[in-house]
Amino acid sequence: MIVAVLIIFLVNGLNNAASIAHVDCTTYPGPADLCDSQVYCEGPLLRTVQLAGIFNDSKTFVDLYQLHDPNVTVENFNIFMKATSNSPNRTEVATFVAENFAMREELDNSTLPDWKENPGILKSIKNLQYRKWAKRLNYIWKTLARKITNDLVINPQRHSLIYVNNTFVIPGGRFKEFYYWDSYWIIEGLLLCDMHVTVKGMIENFLSMVERYGFVPNGGRVYYLSRSQPPLLIPMVAKYYDHTKDRKFLKKNIAILEKEFEYWQSKTVDVRKNGKTYKMAHYVVNSRGPRPESYKEDYQLVQQVLEQERGSIYNNLKAAAESGWDFSYRWCIRTNKNANLSLVNVSTSDIIPVDLNAILQRNARMLAHFHVILGNVKKNWHYAQIALEYQAAIDNVLWNEDEKIWLDYDMKNKQSRNIFYTSNLSPLYTMSYDWNKRNEYALQSVSYIKRNEIDLYFGGTPSSINYTGEQWDFPNAWPPLQSFLILGLYQTKVKEAVDWAKILADRWLKSNYLGYDEYGKMFEKYNAMHPGEGGGGGEYNVQDGFGWTNGVVFELLRLFPNAKPVDNIKNDSNDIDR
Repeated sequence: MIVAVLIIFLVNGLNNAASIAHVDCTTYPGPADLCDSQVYCEGPLLRTVQLAGIFNDSKTFVDLYQLHDPNVTVENFNIFMKATSNSPNRTEVATFVAENFAMREELDNSTLPDWKENPGILKSIKNLQYRKWAKRLNYIWKTLARKITNDLVINPQRHSLIYVNNTFVIPGGRFKEFYYWDSYWIIEGLLLCDMHVTVKGMIENFLSMVERYGFVPNGGRVYYLSRSQPPLLIPMVAKYYDHTKDRKFLKKNIAILEKEFEYWQSKTVDVRKNGKTYKMAHYVVNSRGPRPESYKEDYQLVQQVLEQERGSIYNNLKAAAESGWDFSYRWCIRTNKNANLSLVNVSTSDIIPVDLNAILQRNARMLAHFHVILGNVKKNWHYAQIALEYQAAIDNVLWNEDEKIWLDYDMKNKQSRNIFYTSNLSPLYTMSYDWNKRNEYALQSVSYIKRNEIDLYFGGTPSSINYTGEQWDFPNAWPPLQSFLILGLYQTKVKEAVDWAKILADRWLKSNYLGYDEYGKMFEKYNAMHPGEGGGGGEYNVQDGFGWTNGVVFELLRLFPNAKPVDNIKNDSNDIDR
């Protein structure tokens, strides 16, 4: 029965088929890929199935359950290839997959033991429409809660899913496993809805990943073991501690947090400027072949270049996925000024990102603070020094004095990348600047926002202002970037910046509210030009659910409890001082 159903599914799939001078850089290859599965990660079986294009979404295959142990699956594949003279057609591949794999439910809906119908935050929300909306969003947590089934304990080798002990909240849509940086805003939303027990369990899941692998993978599948995502585990623990003051939990896990920090310290480059060397982080992956979950897409892209160049492109695509921005032309560098830009120019590891270095600077500060709480003076000093070193690098390499803003740094051409990305303002969020100069940084950031005409967008601030067709570029507006921008401006406590934070938060909340009112859904991303509409572009359709979107809404309603929707969102354009 399983085989028959899967063959029908497969056959249906077949039918739908600014410049800095005097800088030298030393680069390192990055940690090794920890996945060696000949089914889910690399090898001829994966290549044959994915290039046959039997599924509309490449992720579908690598999420399937194996009906046999992997050695039997691989042996069956070898027999199959011999029987088809190593040239099977798509229907034959579909039959092989149906006979050896199944769609099996790996996750059970889970009960959230600390869920409350009326969490405390609801009382603080003044507007009745938003309060009712927030109450509905609180119910969505229950629909996204998952627990891994017992079969994964018995036969882990037959699954790509990585086992974790505790209940977790998935993003939604096609994303049926935990994701690293998504969970940061999910956790914030859960904490604001008084679910400390659930949050503790989710953090323990991530800590177990660090114990097992040395880092938190991009997501909860073995094929993600070549890469991580923006390092937000330490801030997750900080938020949990702020809500619970659970010193025992902090003491128990501080060594694991330090271990993850060291993993990111291994992803660094030495940047030398004016006689000084700065250690700076970048996204870098050391792995073979295409991304398993996007195998066909990556393979087709690299056919445009010589074979000896393809390995570098594969790694840079994976590094871009590690950034969370998969994909954006943020990670592409022109070969010459007249060349057309495309993903074939992906050069992620040659770019020093503002947001990654700001996050790590704050992580070092947080580790220092944790050791103050735990009474470890020596460790406090150690991480405080690392934080100062990151801050010096941010000030001297990423701050662009001409543009009066932080900019990503291009190591190939040894210059700042003077392109608007919302992430350029992320040091405001992490407070990675001299607090005594916050007025200066706040006003210059407001000026930067105005120069780039962000006042034109009522559906949220777009990731970039360049249309490329990629989902992390214009016109898409993403929840985590709204959080970085809005909270960053607000935290300066400078009136002009705080006013802008309120305006941008108001627009984002209205857009999310309109979308929910119209479609009954929360989207993973929105269209900055059309409030309430889901975003587009990239490798898959816009997904709903949606974990981090809900979390950011709760975050902004906590910050601005007096916010209220309006009948016509586009009538509020007078609130901007042009």
